[in-house]
Amino acid sequence: MESSDTMGYFPFFIDIKGKKCIIVGGGNVAARKIEKLLPFEPDITVIAPEISDDITSLNGIKIVKRKFKDDDINGAFFVISASDDEQLNAHIFKLCRKKYILVNTVDDLDKCGFIFPAVVHKNDITVGISTSGKSPIFASYLRMKTENMIDEKCLETIEILGKFREKIKREILSEAVRKKAFEKILKMCIESENLPDDIQIFNMIEEIKKSKFY
Repeated sequence: MESSDTMGYFPFFIDIKGKKCIIVGGGNVAARKIEKLLPFEPDITVIAPEISDDITSLNGIKIVKRKFKDDDINGAFFVISASDDEQLNAHIFKLCRKKYILVNTVDDLDKCGFIFPAVVHKNDITVGISTSGKSPIFASYLRMKTENMIDEKCLETIEILGKFREKIKREILSEAVRKKAFEKILKMCIESENLPDDIQIFNMIEEIKKSKFY
């Protein structure tokens, strides 16, 4: 089977909390995009002559019931063009490119500066899955598989690793030895029936600091 010549999309992870997001369109497609975005707390404004109840009932977004104006995108960090008017979508895409604003045009890959991945988001773990626009249904399948992998023990493990991250960075100067410490904590978490307590981890860190590896 021949491989694709395209490189696909690089999965940047960007903090969009408080960033200005303009969504043009007020139907089901726009609602699905908003649903994905809301947990990450951008500053969302929805602009369309008609906006569904599913959108207007949401908290924390601005509603503008009118046709799109070119200056609506001024100051936007990113724009989602989700109208059913192809000419309007094409116009918005050109405006955003001219102003160097990231834009996603729904169901039109050629008019996207970025695309939406299938997202798994549990506590501090976020996974984005993309098929470069070839098969959203397969991306959704992989999302469900991934979501089932991230159980309560995984969530507790990431909390433990995060809790000791600064201590290990502060007390172990060697990057190679720090990596060894993190790997040991991870192994203690995933290979034991019960998660390690703080004393066990403190003792492990001290052992590493006294060992020949340090």
